Amino acid sequence: MIRVSSLVKNYGLNAALRGVDLHVPPGKFVALVGPNGAGKSTLLRIVATLLRPTEGEVKVGGWLFPHHAARVRRHIGLVSHQPLLYRDLSAAENLEFFARLYQLDEVQARVDEALKTVGLFARQRDPVGGFSRGMVQRLTIARATLHEPDVLLLDEPYTGLDQDASQLLDSLLRRESEIGRTILLITHDLSHGLEQSDHIAILNRGRIVAECDSTVTTESEFLELYAHHTRRSKKKQRSRINGAIT
Repeated sequence: MIRVSSLVKNYGLNAALRGVDLHVPPGKFVALVGPNGAGKSTLLRIVATLLRPTEGEVKVGGWLFPHHAARVRRHIGLVSHQPLLYRDLSAAENLEFFARLYQLDEVQARVDEALKTVGLFARQRDPVGGFSRGMVQRLTIARATLHEPDVLLLDEPYTGLDQDASQLLDSLLRRESEIGRTILLITHDLSHGLEQSDHIAILNRGRIVAECDSTVTTESEFLELYAHHTRRSKKKQRSRINGAIT
C-alpha cells in the first residue's frame, strides 16, 4: 500500500533522509521509531504529500507521488502535531465541514457514526476550543478516518495524553487495524510501538537501519536491537567530530 524507494530529502546542505526504502503492505500496522532528528516526521510528511522529495519515489495505493498527489490524498488520513480542527466550531460542525470537503454522501449519518465511534457523540455540539487534549485527539482520529481512507498516518499521536486517553486511543487504532486500514505510526515509545504494530522499523540519521516482525520479537530483543543501531551511529558521529578537531 505504501512503497518508498531510495527516498532522499535535503534541506539545503543538510540531508534529512539519505536513501530510505520502506514497504508497508495493505492492511498492516507499521511503527517507525528512532531518535530525535532521525527524519521520521519528514518521511511521514512526504508520504502524506505535504513535502516533495529531493530524490526517490513514493507510491501510495499504486499512485506515484508527486505526479498523482491529488489522487493520493483521497486515500490518506493524517494525524499530525496539528489537529487541523477549528476551535470555534463544534465537534459535529468540524466533521461536517470535512465531509463536504471530501464530497461525501450521507453527511449527517457519517458524522454521527464517527462521533459515536470515538465516544464524542454526547459532546457533538460543544466547541472544540473547550475540549481536553485527549478529546481533541479522538476528534482528530474521527476527522482523519471520516472519508474511509485506505491509509492512516500518525505522527506521535500519544504526545500529551494521560493514561486513560492513551488507552482509548489504543482501542481506536486497534479498531482501525482490524477493519483493514493500513497504518504507519511514528512514536518515541519503543515498547508501545512494538506492542501496537505488526512490523517495526528503526530510522536513524536518515536511513532505515533495522526492521523486524513485531509479532515474534520480544521487548527485550527489540530494545537491544534499537540500542545497538543507535549507539553505533553515535560512536561514528563522535569519531568524525574528534577527527575534525584533531
